[in-house]
Amino acid sequence: MTRQNGISIEEMLDLEIMNKCKLIAGFRGIRNTVSRVNIAADPDIFDWVQPGEFLLTTAYFFKKDDIEGQKRWIREASQKHLSGIGIKISPYLDCLPQEVLNYADELNFPIVDIHYSLPLSDVMIEILKEIFNKQASLLERIEKVHEEFIEVILEGKSIREVVEIVSGYIKNPVVLALNLSNKTFNQLNNVSDDIKEELLKDVKRFYTARDSKSRNKKLYEDKVIINGKFVDRMVMPIIVKDDVYGHLFTWSVNTPLGGFDLSIIDSAATIISLSVLQELNIREVEIRHRSEFFEDLISIDLKRRRKALEKAPIFDLALGNYCVVEVLSLKLRFEEKNEKREAYLINRVKDHINAAVSIIEEIMNYLNLKGIISTRLNGIQILIQFEDKEIIKNKLDDFNNRIISTLETKFPHMDIRIGVGRVYEGLEKANKSFSDAVRAIRTGKKLTNKKIITFDELGIFKILAQDTLANELEDFYKATLKKLEDYDNKKSTELLKTLEAYFMFNGNLSKISEHLYTHYNTVLYRINRIEEITGMRLDNPNDRLNLEIALKIRQLL
Repeated sequence: MTRQNGISIEEMLDLEIMNKCKLIAGFRGIRNTVSRVNIAADPDIFDWVQPGEFLLTTAYFFKKDDIEGQKRWIREASQKHLSGIGIKISPYLDCLPQEVLNYADELNFPIVDIHYSLPLSDVMIEILKEIFNKQASLLERIEKVHEEFIEVILEGKSIREVVEIVSGYIKNPVVLALNLSNKTFNQLNNVSDDIKEELLKDVKRFYTARDSKSRNKKLYEDKVIINGKFVDRMVMPIIVKDDVYGHLFTWSVNTPLGGFDLSIIDSAATIISLSVLQELNIREVEIRHRSEFFEDLISIDLKRRRKALEKAPIFDLALGNYCVVEVLSLKLRFEEKNEKREAYLINRVKDHINAAVSIIEEIMNYLNLKGIISTRLNGIQILIQFEDKEIIKNKLDDFNNRIISTLETKFPHMDIRIGVGRVYEGLEKANKSFSDAVRAIRTGKKLTNKKIITFDELGIFKILAQDTLANELEDFYKATLKKLEDYDNKKSTELLKTLEAYFMFNGNLSKISEHLYTHYNTVLYRINRIEEITGMRLDNPNDRLNLEIALKIRQLL
């Protein structure tokens, strides 16, 4: 997008030397910025012009009988992004053809009739003087803005005041959207309520679009429709630690956006980035302290746990309340896997964890839940306390559903799961709830696609999923079902699948046959083969129990 420093066509026409000149076409381009002035002494001037130039010429090149040639000249000037052209029509022509003027109107390309008495060189000098004066004035204003921004830093003022300064100088609406705190700061007092609503919708569309604009680390400029009109939009990313933490938006609703506005937005983005970095550092320290406390609280070392319990009041935790620990895992999804990508995923997840912690904290505050949040590798641990045991289940369901919904919206390419431990009375038992939560999420990933897995719903897997039983479970499986699995692999049969259906339908051969789309006699034959290969009988309660448990173990191995 072309953006230049200078004066507008409207400001140029207000110059004293332009008193006898008038705009005769392209009225909608009156806000175009004139950054330079050139005189066309050659019809091939377009090989040397630059965007933003105002071109001065005479109608000598405009032949009366060549309307198409005149339109072609106007079109080429517009395509070169000139700000407009000034034509000394008299004495070469009485006027420009109406068809040519209409064409300039269609292109929104300004044409100014330069009075025949004015030397083009004088016009050029006066316009250049005004551009120079404007640039000098802009430099003074930019310096003043920088002083205000420095004052914001030195006095520790808020980000909202930075946004107010930006809006005050550029005279246009400004919106700052920050990912870190999931907050939006608006300065929309200078527009109507209808336009306010459209601007906020435009910000939302920017983030929900399927393209990657919101992840770009450079200034993004385009045109958008606001209140039925095209306006320029600038979107400056807030970059911290080589990652995008938000964007500063502004639109040319009231006045054009130029180099001065960009300079202010760029400076403001730097100030905001510093503020975000400071908040990040503070949060990292807070999270580290909470994580160290949590590690002590769940430690197998009794001394460390006692030390943590002594510190509990610092974190506003009560020793006697009911407590539950949740483990949240985050993993970026990609179709293909390789070592470099795995390393990239780990770093990206780490970048997102602080933002996720902030979102979870907001949800806890909204639901008036007490507890702490800590981090570990690519996961988050949440300890929540309750005084009333009766409300725990409903509160946790609401809390966890909000976490999944919010984080999946925020991080659409991330796989998010929550393991929920059992509820215990007393903070000293938090380590048990944590152990439950870890087993719930590890085992749940193997058993179900559910996003939220509670330890209580694991059933017999509560016992089978214990780490100390891993070798025993493998030995048990080898002694019961390994032969059947090997037979299936060798003969391409479906005996294991048939056995699973047997327990699913409580031995009802008719239902098993329907489920497997297999003849009744075939099912009966398979059952006999299962008994022959395993050496167990399905009409024997102990054998039947062993086979069913072996199938459960198979899901874990």
